[in-house]
Formats: sequence, C-alpha cells, structure tokens
Amino acid sequence: MKRENTKQKIIETALTLFSERGYDAVSVGEIAEAVGIKAPSLYNHFQSKQAIFDAIVETTALQYEKDTGRIDIHVQRAAADVPMLMTIGEEELFEKVRQIFDYSLHNDNIRKFRKMMTIEQFRSPSLGELYTRRFSERLVDYHAEIFRSLIAAGVIYGGDTNALALMYVAPVITLIGVCDRQPERETECLEKLKSHVKQFYSMVHTSAGNAR
Repeated sequence: MKRENTKQKIIETALTLFSERGYDAVSVGEIAEAVGIKAPSLYNHFQSKQAIFDAIVETTALQYEKDTGRIDIHVQRAAADVPMLMTIGEEELFEKVRQIFDYSLHNDNIRKFRKMMTIEQFRSPSLGELYTRRFSERLVDYHAEIFRSLIAAGVIYGGDTNALALMYVAPVITLIGVCDRQPERETECLEKLKSHVKQFYSMVHTSAGNAR
C-alpha cells in the first residue's frame, strides 16, 4: 500500500472508530489493527493519536468546502455567494438547502465527523469550542453576512442580521439532528425544511416589498 493511501486509510478508519466509540475509547493500536498495519508503522504517518484527530478535522473541512462549492455554497466565503442569492427564487433556494441537507446526512465522512464531534464536544473545552464554531457560529456568521448584503441592496427586509440568521439556521440544524438520531424521519424532516424555507423566504421578501 502506498504511503499516501495508507495515511488516508488511517484517517478514514480513525474517523469511523471515533464516531462509534469516542476519541478516548480508541487506542492507536486499535486504529492500526483496523487499518491492517502494525502500531509502529502507524507512527511513520502520524506522531500521535491527537495528530490523527487533527488531520481528520483538517481534511473534513477541506472536503466540505470543496463539495459544497459545487452548488455555489461557500460557508467560509459569504461574498462569493451574494451575487447568486440576489436573484434566487423560493424553489431554487429550497433546492440548494435540500442539497446541503442531503449532503450533510448522507456523505459518509461528513456524517461521521458530525457524530464524532457530537460526542467529543464534552471531552474538552477546546473541542467544545470547535463544535460550537463549526456547527453553529460559522453558519450564523455566514448567513448574517449574506443578509446584510441583501438588505443593503433592498432585496430583503430585516433588522438585526444576527437574529435573522439564527431564525433561518436553527431549524435546519435541528432537523439534521433529528435525522441523525432517527433517520427514518428524513422524509418528514424534508417537508418541514421546505415549509421553513418557504415561510422565511416569504417573510423577508414580502416585508421588503412593503417597505418599497
């Protein structure tokens, strides 16, 4: 097995084990055994279990940015999405949200990463902070910046953009969490997601129209 292939397999295997049992419950030896190598060989690729965890965080972030960029959603670069969102219709908006929702639930690495971080958020303050940043604050900040641009252009109506972002993002996060725990409810959650997007879109655009 080539060195880079082995390194990637270590990352993927560790992510699976961490998402199932938690970081502390998994040893380097168990990761190596699951990969099919000896523990000393694993250290040729990573200096420690923490280094493996850090690589998981980094590679998953890069994967998410690359994959979501294909549907013009750049959570770390709101300015890149403003032109597209200036003219987007309700149905098109829901389709983009649906694609993100589906990707979040069904991409194996993204799903496992979220599950791992759900467990690990209670292990240490730094991981709790990472969880909050990755799955809450970053999404709110991205949408708040989007809404500021749309309000300034007169496309939508709103006041406190952070509050507006929370109103928009919170139901999406909640519904993903429901599906994580009860995957059989995905169809129901998609219907609720569609109703949420429709209601929110109508609210901000009707208000903008009345303001003009």
